[in-house]
Amino acid sequence: MIELYYWTTPNGHKITIFLEEAEIPYKIVPINIGAGEQFQPDFLKISPNNRIPAIVDHEPADGGAPVSVFESGAILLYLAEKTGKLIPADLRKRVEVLQWLFWQMAGLGPMAGQNHHFSSYAPEKIEYAINRYVNETGRLYAVLNKQLADKEFIAGDYSIADIAAYPWIVPYERQSQKLEDFPNIQRWFETIKARPATIRAYEKAEAFKNQALDVEKSRNLLFNQSAKTVTH
Repeated sequence: MIELYYWTTPNGHKITIFLEEAEIPYKIVPINIGAGEQFQPDFLKISPNNRIPAIVDHEPADGGAPVSVFESGAILLYLAEKTGKLIPADLRKRVEVLQWLFWQMAGLGPMAGQNHHFSSYAPEKIEYAINRYVNETGRLYAVLNKQLADKEFIAGDYSIADIAAYPWIVPYERQSQKLEDFPNIQRWFETIKARPATIRAYEKAEAFKNQALDVEKSRNLLFNQSAKTVTH
């Protein structure tokens, strides 16, 4: 059994999509990041960076004590290696998948996240910052669109590379992007959106949406962290 510490963010969706695709039994433990639940001591023992998602695998491959993993890319890689699913065994194909997994983790996710922040959450609209991250998000879309020109999925076969990237494309409108400008992404996006596992994963998220929160409190919790929030 996998315990998934989860909230309804792109990084959270990555893990539910994988678990649904691989048909692994799991239990969701909601961590409401807008209410500050990511700072609970028990959660920090699993995820010291106070971010979701994180997992605890109660049946690790070595038969030993439970294994905890934080960071969505590390979780995808751990689960893929544990199950032998959604990652190639072939050396060259595996390298291709891992390159694009890390591309998402280092590029698409952080840049789109800053795009969301300065466009939607920042208390003052800073034109330079908005343009910087909208443009960089668009550049990354163009890179992905080019990669998909002759492939059904990012690395050929459906893999953790696709699962990592897809949830960050879902909010494309918030990122000031148009899928029709990237026809290969649009075709890829619609294909993944229609997969039964993707549908089930996003249905799971519905149970946690629309929970009433103090907007200003949530903003302070999510965006005003510093060294003091770690050390105190």
